[in-house]
Amino acid sequence: MKELLRVFAHQLFGRDERARSTRRWQTSIAPGSATSTSFFLIMRRMRVPLITLIVIFTISVVVFSFIPGRDPDGRAVPMSLFDAFYFMSYTATTIGFGELPYAFTNGQRLWAMVTIYLTVIGWAYAIGSLLTLLQDRAFRQALALRRFTRQVARLREPFLLLAGFGRTGELLGRSFDTLGQQLVVVDIDPDRIDALNLAPYRATVPGLAADARNPHHLGLAGLDHPYCTGVLALTDDDEANLAIAMTASLLRPELTVITRTLSRHTADRLQDFGAPIVVNAFDRFGDHLRLALQAPASYRLMSWLAAGPGAELPAPADPPREGRWVMCGYGRFGREMTADLQAEGLEVTVIATAGGAGPDAIPEEDALAEADLATAVGLVAGTSNDVSNLSLLSIARRRNPGLFLAARQNRPENAPLYAALGVDSLLIPTEVIAHEVYAQLSTPLLWRFLQKMPGRGNRWASEVVERLRADCGTALPPLWRTDLTATDAPALASWLADGDARLGDLLRSPEDREQPLRVVPLMVLRGEDATLTPGPDFVLEPGDQLLMAGRPAARRAMDALLFDDSLVAYLLTGRHVPSGWIGRRLMQRP
Repeated sequence: MKELLRVFAHQLFGRDERARSTRRWQTSIAPGSATSTSFFLIMRRMRVPLITLIVIFTISVVVFSFIPGRDPDGRAVPMSLFDAFYFMSYTATTIGFGELPYAFTNGQRLWAMVTIYLTVIGWAYAIGSLLTLLQDRAFRQALALRRFTRQVARLREPFLLLAGFGRTGELLGRSFDTLGQQLVVVDIDPDRIDALNLAPYRATVPGLAADARNPHHLGLAGLDHPYCTGVLALTDDDEANLAIAMTASLLRPELTVITRTLSRHTADRLQDFGAPIVVNAFDRFGDHLRLALQAPASYRLMSWLAAGPGAELPAPADPPREGRWVMCGYGRFGREMTADLQAEGLEVTVIATAGGAGPDAIPEEDALAEADLATAVGLVAGTSNDVSNLSLLSIARRRNPGLFLAARQNRPENAPLYAALGVDSLLIPTEVIAHEVYAQLSTPLLWRFLQKMPGRGNRWASEVVERLRADCGTALPPLWRTDLTATDAPALASWLADGDARLGDLLRSPEDREQPLRVVPLMVLRGEDATLTPGPDFVLEPGDQLLMAGRPAARRAMDALLFDDSLVAYLLTGRHVPSGWIGRRLMQRP
């Protein structure tokens, strides 16, 4: 009972504190500044047209009050200011109720015609100015900023601030939207923000076309928002990512910051600002290739799990472990790959001047002439030009059909061309970064598992792959985390406290305890100790965190066990115990 009261009090007062911090943030940033900017633009652009209409209206009313009219008895009756204002109101708005208070004289009708033409000119001028204002870029930016700040201010759920909505951002946006994770996007390219607004996301994703290097823009995007849980700096500019990570680390040091880079120098500079998670696609691809050389099954399992739910089981990779490799292109990627291959004891022939579009570029045929591809076992096409890479791969495949081909794909639209060449190992930097960021944020236990699994060896990884394929098929099943705590698994509390809670007893079907659940336990985390693929005799303890993989039906069955002690009793004893109080009272009778 005390535990329930403590949890309730934490939720109640925790929400109040978060609400107070939200109100403080709303007053510190200023959706009002965007409102005042748009209002200022309206008043500045529409000032002359509005003054023109007011002047026309005022002169028309005053002149009408000086032109005498005639009553039915023929007496001269001046029109009052109220009648003149009333007549001009329905005349200027094209409604028209007739002449009042009496039929007009010729002088009044002559002035009425003048006012009609004057108001038409005034309205045409005002409407034209308004249409020009609506097409003005500054005004549309002010309206977009106002709408964006309001959307961010209304967020009442944890969200990630994503800076950069290129290919990597698109992949992460779709994946996080499937998980129900809220995002706020900032990108310097307005076309990308327009694409974001047109994307079929389940939830509204606020997007701002602005330079994320500006701390003010990050503040508008919710960096100081109490519900902001992390910052993703995923632009194509290393300096911009450095500036974003620096701003987030200085202003919100408690936030998780993940940034991408292709330079080791930039990665070292990023470590000077807190401890951001740096993802280097070139470095990761080299590590993956080394893992494929050492343990192909481990590389296959890692690639499958990092691709996300629904991904098809990749084909086995078997790069040659002996012989000479040819490295085409010696930029940052080429240097990383050369160092990784040489670290595995392989000989590497470097072709640094192949490809490119400059006047000094050497054609691919001439560059490969002295590479002796007939005696090589592998080739890496790693230039920054897809046309050159594809040409190198085609020449290499023609000269040595058994050559292992690895390549760097720079543009996503060229994916069918690389697939047609049958590349054995393909680096797509945007996808490598997206998969790693997704693994770290969506399921932190999965990232811990991926870090631990290479040390278990190739045979163990092969067994895990076969078990996942046997229980769940060739499409990667959903992964989830289960916390064995009194809050998240109340029905298991007494069973865990006995000290003899075995994992195999938990993974049984609540409908037939003789049938095992089609669930694969990937890891149990106990404090800082991680146990990979625990067996059925593994003894569970309170506070353990489980990483599970299985079909949705198996997950629903397992979730039901966490909160229904009658199902737990059936699994442990085989007896069906009623879940309701009345049923249990009736069973207690003789």
